Amino acid sequence: MSDTKVAAAPEQSLLPTYARYPIALVKGEGSWLWDDKGNKYLDFMSGIAVTNLGHAPRQVKEALIKQLDELWHVSNLFRIPNQEEAAHLITSNSSGDAVFFCNSGAEANEAAIKMARRYQQKVRSNGRYEIITFAQSFHGRTLATLTATGQEKVKEGFAPLPEGFKYIPYNDIEALKAAISDKTAAVMLEMIQAEGGIYPADPAFVQEMVQLCEENGILIIVDEIQTGMGRTGKLFAYEHYGIEPDIFTLAKGLGSGFPVGAAVAKDKLREAFGPGSHGSTFGGTPIATAAVKATIETIVGERLPERAAEMGAYLMDELNKHLAGHSFVKEVRGQGLIVGIECAEPIAQVLTEAQEQGLLVISAGPNVVRLLPNLLVTKEEVDQAVSILTQLLSNAVKV
Repeated sequence: MSDTKVAAAPEQSLLPTYARYPIALVKGEGSWLWDDKGNKYLDFMSGIAVTNLGHAPRQVKEALIKQLDELWHVSNLFRIPNQEEAAHLITSNSSGDAVFFCNSGAEANEAAIKMARRYQQKVRSNGRYEIITFAQSFHGRTLATLTATGQEKVKEGFAPLPEGFKYIPYNDIEALKAAISDKTAAVMLEMIQAEGGIYPADPAFVQEMVQLCEENGILIIVDEIQTGMGRTGKLFAYEHYGIEPDIFTLAKGLGSGFPVGAAVAKDKLREAFGPGSHGSTFGGTPIATAAVKATIETIVGERLPERAAEMGAYLMDELNKHLAGHSFVKEVRGQGLIVGIECAEPIAQVLTEAQEQGLLVISAGPNVVRLLPNLLVTKEEVDQAVSILTQLLSNAVKV
């Protein structure tokens, strides 16, 4: 190290890519977190829809400890039994037939984009490459996935962006019809736009979209990064609409906090992703897929999607009951345990005040409070969160 280099505080050794809250969380259990000062917080963020089983779930912890004593990493040049078993759990509980494991949601969406293009170009030999996505969508931070994202703020300063993406208004079937051309490879959407403000897809739009795509040989990619793994009251959000996407993507809740992602495809896509077409050094390691197996077994075995539907309905009912008539609150919307409270003004101060009251919530755009409790949240915990939010939003009306 240079003699002239000035020692910096540890936090200054990180690039400032996050506007971090002045809280250092050091311990978690179930719905609760503790900071380094001993303060306790009710967690209605779940690491942004990651810790769907709560913090440090026993089943996943035991599976990871067992795997850490056996084998950490080999290579995808070898068979990995955990990976095969995890993939089988996904395909057995979904409309998909084959899985590619990676490390994150952005990588899963990147794989889906590549798979769709390669299927059209190498298998169907039609040269198609365009992906249609939607305004206010969010699909990741790689160059391809931020380009797929329908929000200009994530693209600033990264030009030139990859070509081959079109954007249309969400739930607008006429705009979709106008956007389709002989270059269209796939339509990519979230069943609930999470980062975009908690907006569900309209069922009638989805049915017409599926028909259009089938008539025109266009693939459907569903981004389940935030909505998957039971959060919406079904294991996967596309199930609410009675459709079977050609590709859907997973991450966040898939590993209960252990970093892992997956692109799940229909059987016809296998030929597009043959040997050498795509890869990931750390995709689907024995450790990562041990977490996936334990997570899925718990979610399915304990019927947690059904529980999320029940608790989500209770949360929505309580919010609507206590916030009715509040001029600061415009709408409460969502599905299962992904809920947004749209407000008349920006809610940054509400988030800070909630932290001071021991409740962690997050935004979904400047005016929407997003609630993402874990799937095992109790009625008592919901009541506590609703009480804090009701008080804070009532006070906001008076400001």
